[in-house]
Amino acid sequence: MKKWYAVIGDPVSHSKSPSMHEAWFGENGIDASYIPVHVPAGTVGEAVAALRRLGASGWNVTVPHKQAIIPYLDEVDPLAAEMQAVNTVKVLPDGRLIGMNTDGPGFVRSLEERIGQSLREEPVLIIGAGGAANGIALAMKQAGYGKISVCNRTVEKAEALCRRIGGEALGLEEAADRLGEFGIIIQTTPVGMSTATGGLPIALDKLVRRTVVADIVYSPLYTDFLKAAMNNGNVIVDGLGMFIWQGALAFHEWTGKMPDTLGTRKRLIAEMEE
Repeated sequence: MKKWYAVIGDPVSHSKSPSMHEAWFGENGIDASYIPVHVPAGTVGEAVAALRRLGASGWNVTVPHKQAIIPYLDEVDPLAAEMQAVNTVKVLPDGRLIGMNTDGPGFVRSLEERIGQSLREEPVLIIGAGGAANGIALAMKQAGYGKISVCNRTVEKAEALCRRIGGEALGLEEAADRLGEFGIIIQTTPVGMSTATGGLPIALDKLVRRTVVADIVYSPLYTDFLKAAMNNGNVIVDGLGMFIWQGALAFHEWTGKMPDTLGTRKRLIAEMEE
């Protein structure tokens, strides 16, 4: 029987996950398909029951369901439990559903694909304190990165995340004034997205050239934040790598195979430029 997988979200029609996974199935000789499923907010329980009943082999979870889906799963792995967010569901042979989160690990893989592991001892600044920031901070801590600071417009949110990772919470102005202290700066807010207001989430006047600058936004590929860093001569890490790697890690969980991430990047960039 042909296996099938899905991504659930609200909205979900814009997702590039179906074309990415379909290509990976073809490249790896796997007879399977991957479809987008629109699941309105508040109906995730019914959706999980339907996916289970219809025989889905696994699925990805995007906004706004990453937290809401947890009560409907049979098990959640330790990292996803600590993050309190699930982006990947794996159906075990006995039918049980296990929730995982590949977002944070996907970012770490993307970062280290670009710069290696030589900066793990460098201080890290994360801009933003939402779900993406939580996942990245916890995954970086798990991967062995050193001091992690978090800055956010609402400092209380940064403080709540820092209590979980043992980091330092900063306001935006203080962080901007201390940019020269950090070896890696990661932008995790929606600022710069195609559907949001452009601009910078934090002033970059004191950015030093040795710092690696990352943004998790991948549409557009080069946000104003990354453009400013490039103009300053910094090494940058765009958000497309995180998107590809979170999908690749989910694909590996489902199939046992690791897809060609570099080839996927070239293909997606070509599609975005059309």
